[in-house]
Amino acid sequence: MKMLLSLLLLLGCLSELVQSRTLQLDSCSVNVHTHELRKYYSTIRSNAIAGDSEVGVKLLEKSLIKDVQDGQTCCFMRLVLRFYVERVFGNYAPSQPQDQRCSSSLANAFVSIRRDIHKCHCQCSEDTQRKVDSLHAEFIKLEINQAAQKAVGELDTVLEWLEGLGQKTLR
Repeated sequence: MKMLLSLLLLLGCLSELVQSRTLQLDSCSVNVHTHELRKYYSTIRSNAIAGDSEVGVKLLEKSLIKDVQDGQTCCFMRLVLRFYVERVFGNYAPSQPQDQRCSSSLANAFVSIRRDIHKCHCQCSEDTQRKVDSLHAEFIKLEINQAAQKAVGELDTVLEWLEGLGQKTLR
């Protein structure tokens, strides 16, 4: 009986880690493992933030994400994921092996989500493109490794937004 209870408890814990949410992105939906993303990020977060020497600079303002126009969620998400996959993760160089593994896992998860979104054929408005262009503009003002460090430290904003999209989908 104890073994059965232990097995059920273990399965319950594991299912929480692999649980995915279907996010409704305008006329498209994608599965995102938000618990997995949060788990990997929580491992690297403190070192990413501690290594950020550009404290006065903010790349990703919460208002930027909060003000995404209706019908532009898919496009905005696709562009932000592209930014992280192409510009950030390739230039982020954590010193700890555990952080390297978690950073790599996050990058791979973003690639997977991006691949799913690519099938959606999102249309981007000029306003949405301008928002992401402003993110790129702030990024390139910094030295590349420092900019990547800052962007990883600000991933909380992206993850909160994804989790919020998942909550809207559940309603």
